[in-house]
Amino acid sequence: MLPLSLLKAAQDNPMLVELKNGETYNGHLVNCDNWMNIQLKEVICTSRDGDKFWKIPECFIKGSTIKYLRIPDEIIDKVKEEAFKPKFKAGGGPRRGGGSRQGAPRGRGGGRGGGGGRGGKK
Repeated sequence: MLPLSLLKAAQDNPMLVELKNGETYNGHLVNCDNWMNIQLKEVICTSRDGDKFWKIPECFIKGSTIKYLRIPDEIIDKVKEEAFKPKFKAGGGPRRGGGSRQGAPRGRGGGRGGGGGRGGKK
């Protein structure tokens, strides 16, 4: 399970973000990108000491400032289940070699002894 796939699955769900400076942000994940920059809505910011709180309608957090993320267990379980699902149904997977259609020409030249290719009769 990759962290970015987990974040993509967590969109529109509540999460807690703690920054390296000690501040915490509780809100709903709106979006994230490949650098783990995060956009939250309906945010409650808590100071490093835990004595001051701010309610913010929306905020952007740079990925390099994040210490850790707390995501609901339901989201983690959902991503785990999706990771272990088979990618293809039985018999419906990708085919590799040897499975040519019956009656279809094989390889170059279109068939047996057709005179195509090098050294053929003219």
